[in-house]
Amino acid sequence: MLIAKNQEGLLVSALENGLNREKIYRCPGCQGIVMLRQGQVMCPHFAHKSLQGCQFFSENESAQHLSLKAALYQSLDNHGEKVCIEKVIPELGQIADLFVGDSLALEVQCSRLSQKRLRERTLAYHQIGYEVRWLLGQELWLGQRLTDLQRDFLYFTAKIGFHLWELDWEREEVRLKYLIYEDIFGKVHYLTKSWSLTENLMSILRFPYQARKVETYQVPQRRKVSRLIQRELMGKNPRWMKRQETAYLKGMNLLSMSDQDFFPQVRFPESKQGFVQIRLALDGFEKVFKQYYRKRDFSYRQTLYPPTFYAKIVEYRHN
Repeated sequence: MLIAKNQEGLLVSALENGLNREKIYRCPGCQGIVMLRQGQVMCPHFAHKSLQGCQFFSENESAQHLSLKAALYQSLDNHGEKVCIEKVIPELGQIADLFVGDSLALEVQCSRLSQKRLRERTLAYHQIGYEVRWLLGQELWLGQRLTDLQRDFLYFTAKIGFHLWELDWEREEVRLKYLIYEDIFGKVHYLTKSWSLTENLMSILRFPYQARKVETYQVPQRRKVSRLIQRELMGKNPRWMKRQETAYLKGMNLLSMSDQDFFPQVRFPESKQGFVQIRLALDGFEKVFKQYYRKRDFSYRQTLYPPTFYAKIVEYRHN
């Protein structure tokens, strides 16, 4: 933890210069005694003297987590933002890693947690009128496929589509993975934009709402899709077994379909339980996405755009 109460009951930060290690400090959550530690590997921080459980603060914070919180705090503070580090929110029984202004919580998530816990924490913020942005450490970075947990970290805006935020401790940068789409076999495609941790973090977090340039990229379409599906069915892949069953009920067979029948192969990500970070209705955007490609000639290269592009093109055609 990076904050504690001094003997006068005032909050102090371990990042401050001149703190006396001999003085008594207390946890602002459980009020237990904490010790100031200033080592070589970890950034300065407080740790509970007693290992008894504290419902607010964890004793298992990594060097990555502590350092990223400190770097984000310094960036926000240096750019004149009203920011609290490790803000105790009693009505939620939890701590916001950083709290900006009056309603934005920033959570630095460096380790895996259950989807149930992530959903509980996110919905708790929403229920009291707070926004939350989850910023992901290395263990949770996006790879070639979206895990179920990563789907619960996805955000969406009309300007850059599905996106999520990453933090790179070694490179000292904030990364945005955006225009995230996935193909019918689960491979994920996206663009990446990076900023230094020293830049204005609030300006960075506004990028998904303010992006003006229409960015695009192309993805090759797989050939002989039915053969690939046959392999998946032979391997009893539950996803494709269910899709084949659905096709049968409609009088169709996936194995007799052509590559053109599967166009476009790259589509919106899906979530079985619904996207917990996204409160905007996505049905309309998905509808215009499908309508756009329905009008396109089949091609083995699919060009992908932001959701606003599809909406404008489809609206133009209807007018």
